[in-house]
Amino acid sequence: MSFDTDIAIVGGGLNGPILALALAQAGITTTVIDALTTKVRKNALFDGRSYAVALTSQRLLKNIGLWAALEGNAEAMLEIKVTDGRAGEGPSPFFMHFDHAEIEDGPMGYMVQDRHLRRVLLDAMSNNPHITHLQGQTVIDQEQVTGGVKISLASGRNITAHTLVGCDGRDSGTAERAGIKRIGWGYAQTALVCAIKHEKPHNGIAHQFFMPAGPLAILPLTNNRSSIVWSETETNAKAFNTLSDEEYLTMLRPRFGDFLGEISLEGTRHSYPLTLSMTDRLVAERTALVGDAAHGLHPIAGQGLNAGMRDIAALVQILKEANNRGEDYGSMIVLKRYEEWRRFDNTALAIATDTFNKLFSNDNPLLRIGRDLGMGLINGIPNLRRGFIREAAGLSGDLPELMR
Repeated sequence: MSFDTDIAIVGGGLNGPILALALAQAGITTTVIDALTTKVRKNALFDGRSYAVALTSQRLLKNIGLWAALEGNAEAMLEIKVTDGRAGEGPSPFFMHFDHAEIEDGPMGYMVQDRHLRRVLLDAMSNNPHITHLQGQTVIDQEQVTGGVKISLASGRNITAHTLVGCDGRDSGTAERAGIKRIGWGYAQTALVCAIKHEKPHNGIAHQFFMPAGPLAILPLTNNRSSIVWSETETNAKAFNTLSDEEYLTMLRPRFGDFLGEISLEGTRHSYPLTLSMTDRLVAERTALVGDAAHGLHPIAGQGLNAGMRDIAALVQILKEANNRGEDYGSMIVLKRYEEWRRFDNTALAIATDTFNKLFSNDNPLLRIGRDLGMGLINGIPNLRRGFIREAAGLSGDLPELMR
């Protein structure tokens, strides 16, 4: 039978458009089904939401022609400093310090604001003849047909495709309709996210300060600004969200410290609950999952988007190679190759982030001593330290072509 498109992608956030643009380079047509409109997505205000784009993820963006439009608004992460302590008391004497100069590949990554990345993706999709962007459309059903899948939209329209890819987040309807089960739990933590302006330059240094309630990440943005991802208990976060901007800063300052001088809020504030969510598999008949639809992680290591981009790079390579060989690239045989490639890496990352959060988000004196000694040990052994730097840059493991 004939199909409307090669690949139907459910989800127009970040992973869906990146996947569509990467597949377009391979000559594969896609239809991106987006619940929101371009107008809504492009009108995002400056609110501090930013992404730590690892070096290998930056390579992917460059290889699909997006980085030139993002580079001017991206801030290189040259160093990462990890410390442990309590609010108002400063960090412990044990720490980890990762410097990009210890590897020869360049910065460990870049900070890219959500509002800039979304606009670049939308513009690139609108100019690509291989991509159809259906805006303001939601999926209500999906079913297998001969050699493909039929997707039914709430508007009454049907789309047929060889393969369906779910990029529709942690509450993925694509996964649910495909019978893919999800496991996970909450952390009783909330991430408070904002951007701050500071008096002194950050010099491209990212900070991760572990406190009993959860980690505080201070991530470098352009023009003497930083993105804040502040993990707090649900109770504290609820109370902090009711505060005025000045009262909010009063709570942030003892946690933040004065190493960057005077600070002030820029843009809006927002928050979201912290959870772990994993599917029991990445594929079903004619269906694959990418990014948060397959694995929603704690932001403790800033790897959520990077894990999704590794999924994308692997899936594109699998589909491209199968297509070039004349295989049915929507078949379970082909899709299983993608699952086998990504399953272990995703599971290991989920376990690592879950363990780190449980280990560091508490005030147990014995655990504090153990983790501080561990950080000092890692920092004092060059080969071990460089291994962590390469991990942060995304350079470990079997890299797909788009990330090389």
